[in-house]
Amino acid sequence: MALNEFRWWIPVPPTEAEVFRSLRFTHDFYREVQYRKVFQHHCEEYQALAQRHRQELQKMRGDINVLGWFYRGSRR
Repeated sequence: MALNEFRWWIPVPPTEAEVFRSLRFTHDFYREVQYRKVFQHHCEEYQALAQRHRQELQKMRGDINVLGWFYRGSRR
């Protein structure tokens, strides 16, 4: 067998441009994954805060309106 017959079996090393393109793609991918994790955490925190505010509002609606007594008394 001649050496030319084995060229199909020997992998050709990637060029510098291909290596850097691959590294850049990998870096961009992991940065996007990190961004999405941070955004998901932000959304979860915001939803929890909104739920606490809704609960506080419901509680406040059931409280006695002391400030209203002062305003009604000053109109007379």
